[in-house]
Amino acid sequence: MEYVYAALLLHKAGKSLTAKAMEDVMTAAGASPDKARIKALLAALKDVNIDEALKSAAAMPVAAAPAAAGGEAAAGAEEKKVEEEEEKEEEFTAGLGSLFG
Repeated sequence: MEYVYAALLLHKAGKSLTAKAMEDVMTAAGASPDKARIKALLAALKDVNIDEALKSAAAMPVAAAPAAAGGEAAAGAEEKKVEEEEEKEEEFTAGLGSLFG
């Protein structure tokens, strides 16, 4: 992940994405750069428009977040409903026990 962060930092700073620049950024951050991983990342980013990728990535979590929050609220409401039903069942069972007690 630190390799991607280094690439994003260089892009944001307007610097060219080179193996040397990536190594320098990672070394400055206290990480030990792996030249093979840097080379692989640079090859993967060769034909990628980073600005467009960031725009599309930024839009995705916004759309997913309300769905996740709504799902949690629904799960919480359903769990509360189940608990209430269990309490009613226990009260009902206790009432039956007193009839035969």
